[in-house]
Amino acid sequence: MAFLQSIKMALRSIKGNKLRSVLTMLGIIIGVSSVIVLVSIAQGSTANVTSQINNLGTNLITINTFGTDLSLTEDKINKLGKLTGVNALSPVVSGRVSVKKDRTSTQTTLTGTNAAYSTVRNTQVSNGRFLTDIDTEYRQKVAVIGATTAQNLFGTENSVGQYIQVDGNSFKVVGVLASKGSSLGQSGDDVIIVPLSTAERLVKTTNINQVYLQGKDKQDMNIVMAEVQNAMASMYPNKTDSYSVTNQQDLMNTLGSVTNSMTMMLGGIAGISLLVGGIGIMNIMLVSVSERTKEIGIRKAIGAKRRDILWQFLIESVVLSAMGGIIGILFGLGIGKILGSALSMTVTFSSSIVIFSFLFSLAVGVVFGVFPANKASKLNPIQALRYE
Repeated sequence: MAFLQSIKMALRSIKGNKLRSVLTMLGIIIGVSSVIVLVSIAQGSTANVTSQINNLGTNLITINTFGTDLSLTEDKINKLGKLTGVNALSPVVSGRVSVKKDRTSTQTTLTGTNAAYSTVRNTQVSNGRFLTDIDTEYRQKVAVIGATTAQNLFGTENSVGQYIQVDGNSFKVVGVLASKGSSLGQSGDDVIIVPLSTAERLVKTTNINQVYLQGKDKQDMNIVMAEVQNAMASMYPNKTDSYSVTNQQDLMNTLGSVTNSMTMMLGGIAGISLLVGGIGIMNIMLVSVSERTKEIGIRKAIGAKRRDILWQFLIESVVLSAMGGIIGILFGLGIGKILGSALSMTVTFSSSIVIFSFLFSLAVGVVFGVFPANKASKLNPIQALRYE
């Protein structure tokens, strides 16, 4: 009951000094809202990067060789495809080509590959079909085009079944890719995909310097990675500097580590404003103790114990910080949504961060309220009554 009475007295004191109370809470409000907004933006960036990496394909391993003398031959590619942990394999040749439809012409990225590319790189077709093994075997002049390429060449017209000119060669469009947006700064929609055998003629090379592999099980990717590295080492002895084997999960772990560090840094910077807000609370509470010295003397004179005075001022400090924390949460959520909408940013709110921010604001109220409350509780009642 005494606890509830202390809360009522704290609210009455805050209500009696509205402007001062609002200014005191301002530091806590800014601190809590800053923590929520900055951490939510950082977590949203992490989720966005993770999504982009997942768009590249699942359980993905990428092999790159450097130089024409280290190009991957058909025999070596087949050897990689027979490894125990490999589910699918897709060799790639690429280059820039000119694509034309009637009077519309554009430069785009050409990718020559096989039918497994759709599985390995998690590529979906929104209209038509993807490449088949027959297309590669018979060097068919067929193409699957990206959503942006289709928009540039055909507008809103259905492009499947129509013909386009690729570096002067006529290709039939058999499919349009579903939009994937940008992945790590590269557009996945401005592209044209043709059979590997056909692409080799277009780019005038049979050198394959890039291969994508998909592991069978995400849990065994480290084992698959080791198998691929051992196979490459046996095929290219003493040439480890001339090729690279990268794991999608390693990339995600590296980026995750960077974004986690960024999240902690931003949260720490915002947390400093909470501490500044706590100093503001301590300052105002010290002023309040001075203003209410006579009140403290009267309460002690009629039987209030030191503990009662301590609790009165400590609870008032905590109530101030709690109210500031609640308002800060509302501001933080609102500002985060506005920024996400206005700047097209991915903002991910976390209930744990909201709760942590609020509890931290309460802790600030307790820590910075102890000194003023202790000072008030130690006042001599006779001297307090004589205070003017």
